[in-house]
Amino acid sequence: MDSISSMGYEECTPIQEQSIPAIMDGRDLIASAQTGTGKTAAFLLPIIEGITRNSSKEGIKALVIVPTRELAVQIQQNMEGMSYFTSVASVAIYGGGDGNSYTSEKMALQAGVDVVIGTPGRIISHSNMPYVNWSGLKYLVLDEADRMLDMGFHDDIMRIISNLPKKRQNLLFSATMPPKMRDLARKLTANPFEISLAVSKPAEKIVQKAFVIYETQKIPLVVHLLKDVNFRSVIVFCSTKSSVKSLARQLAQAKLSVQEIHSDLDQTQREKILLDFKNKTVTIIVATDILARGIDVEDIDLVVNFDVPRDAEDYIHRIGRTARAEADGLAYTLVNELDQSRLASIERLIERPIEKAVVPEYLGDVPTYAPRQKNKPFKKRFSKNKPHKKA
Repeated sequence: MDSISSMGYEECTPIQEQSIPAIMDGRDLIASAQTGTGKTAAFLLPIIEGITRNSSKEGIKALVIVPTRELAVQIQQNMEGMSYFTSVASVAIYGGGDGNSYTSEKMALQAGVDVVIGTPGRIISHSNMPYVNWSGLKYLVLDEADRMLDMGFHDDIMRIISNLPKKRQNLLFSATMPPKMRDLARKLTANPFEISLAVSKPAEKIVQKAFVIYETQKIPLVVHLLKDVNFRSVIVFCSTKSSVKSLARQLAQAKLSVQEIHSDLDQTQREKILLDFKNKTVTIIVATDILARGIDVEDIDLVVNFDVPRDAEDYIHRIGRTARAEADGLAYTLVNELDQSRLASIERLIERPIEKAVVPEYLGDVPTYAPRQKNKPFKKRFSKNKPHKKA
């Protein structure tokens, strides 16, 4: 309770209110909840409580498997705060660093930790070593489980689980529940307590706008939008590394404070950029989808979808980076001719049209928003650059 108070928690979010009692009762759990709902505390707090009450055995008591290094780091930071006034020890293990990081992880595991938070590959790397003792494991958490399946980690997860005690409490947290996620949940859980707070609509405070343009107009438009308003904190999501690099280069040439994050950077570089972003010494981050979930920054002014997400639900996760902690938010999505049907899918998911914003005249003519319907041929349409009618 001292830790909870010192971290500024005052009342439970819905996911915490439902999860914590079920976990403390020893139930397996399947929870659908989007990023930003407080699910990290929903599983860490009861796990810390359980470990402090039943700490008789040596070895690791809880394993939290996550899809990305960034999420592992974020959960470890939360873990450090929530366990500060207890004797519960934890370590985050993940790839992408140098040899020193592996050595420091090994030393922590040898010294003895209660909670391990890690990415699948790194967990496997350590798992078969004599300094890793799973025999006392009580809790298995899969966080962002649907994302791990999307990233192809199913076999790795099952390999890790094969080394764990059969008798344990399984906690699965997922933003969505597609069939393959349901299959995994059935394999791992027994008589689970189920919570569904799955993504349905963006926060009401997010102002959403779509710019219907040609692909070649995207970079000039983003430069214009970011130079036109003095934003304090912006994330731009791109679907490819090449787009990230091209856009970041143009924004830097426009004298904007920008950094890029993608898989070509090592872990130390990425952590430094994220820290600078949180501390507001960097204003704009241009990133691949690796940041779509898991980044813990609560006061982002603007999210820009440089490319329309392939999955309509990923749109919710991306723009969910803004309008957090009771703040207002702004989300821009750039839509080329081929991505109009994807935007239409998003509009069906959120059950309302997204405002079609006016593109600056100097960028020239833009396409008409006329998303192709299923089984109908695509007809190329053109429009003078003037305000679009709402969909």
